[in-house]
Amino acid sequence: MTALLTEPEIAARLAQVPAWSREGKEITRTVKLANFAEAMKFVNAVAEIAERRNHHPDITIRWNRVTLVLSTHSAGGLTEQDFAAAAEFDQAAG
Repeated sequence: MTALLTEPEIAARLAQVPAWSREGKEITRTVKLANFAEAMKFVNAVAEIAERRNHHPDITIRWNRVTLVLSTHSAGGLTEQDFAAAAEFDQAAG
């Protein structure tokens, strides 16, 4: 099982992905894109990364806004996997 991060470790990891914010046992980010088609391209890029990493975010799409939520449910909170995935999703966001 993947180890949960400590509070200081979470704070340090959040500093490395400043577009993300913590909400309890999750981290979240909303990306605003030009239009719905661009939002879908971004979601597809996220899907490819998530499949490769075998770590999948919850995704909400609202026209040109995509919200990603990460947590390692099997561990019951935030792990290194969440922050590594967040960094890759940031790269896909541009």
